Amino acid sequence: MLFKAPAKINLFLRVLRKREDNYHDIASLMQKITLYDELNFSLRPKGIALTCPDSDLPINADNIVFRAVRAIFNYVNYTSGIEITLNKNIPQAAGLGGGSSDAATTLMAINEICELNLNKTQLMKLGVKLGADVPFFIFGNTALASGIGDKLTHYSHIPKLNIVLINPAFPLSTKTVYENLNLRLTRKKINYSIPPVFTLSDVVAQLHNDLEAISLKMHPELQNLKQLLLGHGAQGALMSGSGPTLFGIFNDEISAKRALTSIKQEVPGKYAVYFAQSL
Repeated sequence: MLFKAPAKINLFLRVLRKREDNYHDIASLMQKITLYDELNFSLRPKGIALTCPDSDLPINADNIVFRAVRAIFNYVNYTSGIEITLNKNIPQAAGLGGGSSDAATTLMAINEICELNLNKTQLMKLGVKLGADVPFFIFGNTALASGIGDKLTHYSHIPKLNIVLINPAFPLSTKTVYENLNLRLTRKKINYSIPPVFTLSDVVAQLHNDLEAISLKMHPELQNLKQLLLGHGAQGALMSGSGPTLFGIFNDEISAKRALTSIKQEVPGKYAVYFAQSL
């Protein structure tokens, strides 16, 4: 049974404080997009069998999909098995939430296929133990995220977005980026509200990422990619999450796909370039 795991972008990301548990409180507007990994599930008598064709991903407990299966099986004492084929299309360590989405999709798929009848809240509680972004992919298509990213509020005002993404040929560690942010530990909670976003110009006006300056300093070539998107007609451009993927928002599908074609011709084979829309 085939399930799709979508990527996400952060349209807005502020890092509010470093907590005593070494996590960071954030305020973020998160949006699923139409760039997918694909996971194929089939029942088996016993055990977890995971394959990742054309990928160097591990196929054991070092893979978040494997851990997601084990977590939900243990939670319900499920004794049969599952076979999973994971086909990766979302770049790894790219700021697009691919691993978190794979884990969330696995939890939801197994809940359906194995008829476990867990509700969304139960799945999200399992998900947050696997990664801070996992609950978002279970929760909905657009959300305001706070806490470590696990406190989510529905957000339904976003207009349809036409997006071009550029992913350079290197991963970027979220841990390293946050460490370079050098926020001091604080016990004081900070309340932050994101202004309303109703139109495309509202979205562009609110594009912001506290982590972008850190990642651009570590890899100055990312600034060139941002300018490349703007030079090809993006109304605004930003790094997603901890990077290094950059995305540009365009007025419409035609201008986005025109930019996609031009950028691919300018940087043939050097970077991965994608067109996507908001879900």
